[in-house]
Amino acid sequence: MSEASRERVLVVGAGLMGSGIAAQCALAGHDVVLEDVSEAFVTTGVGRARRALDHAVERGEVDAARRDQALARIAPQVGVDGGGAVTIVVEAAPEDLALKRRLFADIERAVPSSAILASNTSSLPIASIGAGLRAPERLVGLHFFNPVLQMPLVELVAAARSGPEVVAAAGRFAAELGKTVVRSADTPGFVTSRAVAALINEAARMLEEGVAVPEDIDAAHRLGFHHPMGPFELVDLIGIDTTVAILDVLHAGLHDERYRAAAVLRRKVAEGKLGRKSGEGFYRYPAKGGRRP
Repeated sequence: MSEASRERVLVVGAGLMGSGIAAQCALAGHDVVLEDVSEAFVTTGVGRARRALDHAVERGEVDAARRDQALARIAPQVGVDGGGAVTIVVEAAPEDLALKRRLFADIERAVPSSAILASNTSSLPIASIGAGLRAPERLVGLHFFNPVLQMPLVELVAAARSGPEVVAAAGRFAAELGKTVVRSADTPGFVTSRAVAALINEAARMLEEGVAVPEDIDAAHRLGFHHPMGPFELVDLIGIDTTVAILDVLHAGLHDERYRAAAVLRRKVAEGKLGRKSGEGFYRYPAKGGRRP
């Protein structure tokens, strides 16, 4: 990668998505600052990025030297103040509109006025996130998918006030990471979250109605539709709490009863059974991987 095309990327949020995005950007040759609100969160995030890159080595997609070079490009940071000479910011905080608005207000003050601002939101309209910005034309949506290093898709979302040059530059950035970029209108859930939320919610309702158990519903989707995983395996991977948050955004924004979260999903959240990240969702996950019914 030439110095002209090398970016300095600030990833805001060192959770599952942020750490994966940081690893992807570093692997592509960019310098990355991985930020969160505490040293503990940032340290955990860097560890996640390391494990994602280790898994890429195990799959034979990356050699050890390239992994080590990527890890050396990731710098931890606590707080967005002093964002420095970043050229693009990717926010990967939880799906909370008020939180994202506060973060982007801080980001806008901290980074150069030339920096592109992007949100990894999976459901919230970009126009709503950027409503309080001094320069909302700088903001676009770049929706990555988990696990970031393995998933080839990025959804590019332009709000009505997103600058055309910013949209084009964000699209080029994602493509240079090796991703296939699809465009979506700035509507709740965009293309992918709107579709997958309906799929998961219908599967949850079938479970509630006694149509079938999770194992059989998942097998039907895998073997009948060639889906790589069934809806309960998928919601455990995404996070049941994240999925409920997406459904709430879609229900409020689209006024469609298809997106009223099924009671079983809300019950899992109340019980703290959030999926893989908590060790149990619709399936249980031993500490060393795999799953049990």
